[in-house]
Parts: sequence; C-alpha cells; structure tokens
Amino acid sequence: MGPGFGVVRRREAFHHGRVQTRERFLDTETLAGLALIAATAAALVLANSPLSDEVAALFQTRVAFSFGETGLAKPLLLWVNDGLMALFFLLIGLELKREVLEGELSRLSQVALPGVAAIAGMAVPALVYIALTRGDPVAARGWAIPAATDIAFALGVLGLAGRSVPTSLRTFLMTLAVFDDIGAILIIAIFYSGELSMTAHVVAGLLTLVLVAMNRLGVTRLAAYFVVGIVLWVAVLKSGVHATIAGVVLGLAIPLRASDAEGHSPLRHLEHGLHPWVAFLVLPLFALANAGVDFRGAGAASLGHPVALGAGLGLLVGKSVGVFGAALLMVRLGWASLPRGASWGTLAGVACLAGIGFTMSLFVGSLAFEGQSAALDVAVRIGVLGGSLLAALLGLVVLRTAHRRAA
Repeated sequence: MGPGFGVVRRREAFHHGRVQTRERFLDTETLAGLALIAATAAALVLANSPLSDEVAALFQTRVAFSFGETGLAKPLLLWVNDGLMALFFLLIGLELKREVLEGELSRLSQVALPGVAAIAGMAVPALVYIALTRGDPVAARGWAIPAATDIAFALGVLGLAGRSVPTSLRTFLMTLAVFDDIGAILIIAIFYSGELSMTAHVVAGLLTLVLVAMNRLGVTRLAAYFVVGIVLWVAVLKSGVHATIAGVVLGLAIPLRASDAEGHSPLRHLEHGLHPWVAFLVLPLFALANAGVDFRGAGAASLGHPVALGAGLGLLVGKSVGVFGAALLMVRLGWASLPRGASWGTLAGVACLAGIGFTMSLFVGSLAFEGQSAALDVAVRIGVLGGSLLAALLGLVVLRTAHRRAA
C-alpha cells in the first residue's frame, strides 16, 4: 500500500465523522424540539392556573452578582434572556463557524437554494407584518418578529412526520435556519440596541481583539476564552448592544483546529458539550419564562391586535410563501435543484415548518417592545404562539399528504 492509502483512509474517517456529527445534531434537535413543546405547554398551563401570580413573581425576583464594589442586579427573567441566551448565541457562533469552514456553507452550490430561500423567508414576513401594522410607529418596531425560524422546534415537529422525510430536506431546513440566525444576529445588533456607551464599546472592542489574538497565537484552552468571554459579555451588556452578541463573538473566536498532532478540535469539543445544555435546559427555560400567555383576560381585542396579526400571519403566510416562492423561482430558472429525494409537496411542507418562529420570535419581540405596555407583550406572545402552532400543523398536513401521494 502506498502513502496515499493513509491519506484516503483519513479523509474517509473525517467524512464519516462529519456525517455522524450531523446525524447526532439532527437527532438532538428533534428531541430538543419535543422538549420545547413540553416547556411551552407547561408555561401556558401555569399562566392560566392559580399559580400564575407566583410564577410571574418568581421570574421578577431580582438576582445580584457582585464583584468588589461593582455588580449586576437584574430580575431572573432578564438573567434568562440576557445571560442564558448568550449561551444559545455562543452555540450559534460555533455552528456558524464550523459550517462556513467545512460544512454546508463551505460550498456555494450547497448554499444557493437555502440561502436565497432564507433571505426571502425573512423579507416577506417582515413585509406582511409592516402591512398589518402600518400607521402605528410603536407596533411597527416589531417588524423583525416573524423573520426567524426556530430550528429546534421546527426539527422537532419535522421528526413527527417520520422517516418518510428525506434527510436532504432536514439539512435544507437546518441550513436555512443558519442563514436565519445570521440575519437575526445582524437585526438585533443594528436595530434593537439600547442607549450606547462609548466607553463600554471601546472595552468590548479591545476584548474582541484579545480573542482574535488568542486565536491567531494558537491558544486552545477553552477556559482562557471563557474568562475573556465573560468580561466581554459584561462590556457588551453595558455598551447598549444586546449582550447575547457577545456569545456570537466568542463562538467565532474559538479555534476549529488545534496545532497538535492528534487534530484536536476545541470548537467541536465545546459544541458537543454545550449543545445538550442549550437544547434541554437553556431553550426550554426560556420558553417557560416567556411563552406563558394568560388567556383568561384575552378577548377579541388581543386576538385581533395588529401586532398579533402581523406576527402570526407573518410566520404562517409570509414564511411559507417567501421560502417556497424563492425555491421555486431558483429551480425554475435553473440556478439550483431540488434537494435529493424531495418533491415539491415535501418542500412546501418544510417551507411551512420554517414558519415556526417561537424562541427567536419571542426573543426579538421582547427586545422590540421592551418597556412598552403589557398589551403589546401579550399580543406578541399570542401572535408568535398562534402562528407557530398553525405553521406546524399545516406543515405536518402538507408533508403527510405529499408522502401519501408519492406512495
């Protein structure tokens, strides 16, 4: 056997490892979606039970962390939304870097269809929302609420459709969600920042340069990155930009490959360890804290609120029309091809599932109407939950119908 044999074997092992990693990721996301569904159901039950006041008081309890004479004191709800969700965005940063360097985003031929579909799937829902809230400048601040896809929830519902759905469509949905996450990160950073502090901005910028220098110098100890990352999170929090952006910056700074002979990957190691915690603790806890809607006081005015209609119809109609319409146009023009094993019917079903905004939509809604009236908060939750639920049901019906016709 020549020296090339070992190279081929290493390449085969590397490819096999990537396939196994992707399969584990998809399976974990499916289970995570089911955990999110359970947490959402629990939040709704608690919000409409005699324990609703106690639960609300629990999440408003102030929790303080002190460092000498300085410290941070926030309600538990904001520690979840600003602190724990930073871990979610850290995971997004890790996944994004891996996909760009060696995954689905590394080849243009693989990203053209989901990439264009994702852009249209963000633009069309935003236009639907703007059309339904025109004339109300406060309500219009929530234009980005229906723009994002909750990949964990969507893959969890997709898993309910069974193995009849080709793996290529699961990958299509995941890649589309990656682009959605990029768009959501940019939207949060640009449009939903608070009052800016130049001093904190300078500190955050210097810490970012430290992370870049650590990466370039070959530092692979994750503890070192986390120490700088925690300080960066505080600086970004004080800067007026939403603190979760620090998680993305930290994720992009973690090295994918180490210089040692064993080819150890700090990024993969952290992603593998962090993913279950985010999937089964951070996101369900976020859902438990934010998805509860007290329907006992909700009447026709709440259901027909422009924000609720804009968010709900943006997710249900705007997402499916944007994603499917863009994919149809790309294929008809010969610029892309259908995912392997997919039909127009199954692609339409997945386009509907892209309308499950949930976690990211609720998160953007909390930023858009921070400090506004409780009526807007209720309208956001009703619209996001209603639109996501209907998108999930419609997607399952379309997928099952397409599968029966194919059979």
